[in-house]
Amino acid sequence: MVGGVMTRNGERFADLVKSGQSCLACVFPRMTSIDGAHVFYAFAAAFVAGAINSVAGGGTMVSFPALVALGLPPIVANATNTVGIWPGSVGSIWGFRRELSGVPKVMRWLLIPAFLGGAAGAMLLRMTPPGVFDRLIPWLILFATLLFILQAPIQRRLRSVEAARKAGPRWMAVAMAVQVAVAVYGGYFGAGMSIMMLSVLGILGMTDILEMSAMTSLLALCINGIAGLLFAQAGLVAWPYAFSMAFGAIAGGYGAAGVARRIGRTAIRRFVIFVGLAIAVAMFVRVVRSG
Repeated sequence: MVGGVMTRNGERFADLVKSGQSCLACVFPRMTSIDGAHVFYAFAAAFVAGAINSVAGGGTMVSFPALVALGLPPIVANATNTVGIWPGSVGSIWGFRRELSGVPKVMRWLLIPAFLGGAAGAMLLRMTPPGVFDRLIPWLILFATLLFILQAPIQRRLRSVEAARKAGPRWMAVAMAVQVAVAVYGGYFGAGMSIMMLSVLGILGMTDILEMSAMTSLLALCINGIAGLLFAQAGLVAWPYAFSMAFGAIAGGYGAAGVARRIGRTAIRRFVIFVGLAIAVAMFVRVVRSG
């Protein structure tokens, strides 16, 4: 059901948005104006997520729970996070423009399942009852964290594979089918999908990790882009937060990347894994207490 997300006062979020009320007022019924502190916290969360994404990936595991903690309904938080973090992908594409030019043109066929799967995932989220999504959140975050833990061995494996496999019709068909499933997950939730897409590119025989990262960024741009458009059309985006997060993600990706690199990839990865596991446990406790 389009716009079926319920706010704390039992009204549909999309209906309130269409009626002209502030997005934040929809989520926080007692507010009559935008809370600048909450918008700043969203900016800060996106800033950290952008910095993490520029070094190790996994920033969604910071920015999405931050929006939930600020009081946004989980589905609205997910949609807002998708739109808010998306501009950071544009920066990644620009940064990888040289590597992207070296990616075999046949890989562009993967853009088709990326768009289709991203749209399907977004539609699936729009149809998911809020209560069901609430119960899924701990499992989704735990799944994404486990994928992040496995990222290093996966990348080592992909680097060690000789490019004996070429992107022939059989491998391309398999990869496109897998990419549809990955894109559905990406449009629905998204955290950890880059690790899945690296595996898809490995199936096709790609071994240059920089070129693979460039192609992964392009696919993520398509998946999150189409999902974000559908979320916006359904009225599921809290725009004050989304705009703030867009600036935060871009600033974090560029401004904090140097600091994050000095801290080191390993330390950043450990931080993301710790945060992911802690949030998964907290979300499990939250579900149990809510009955």
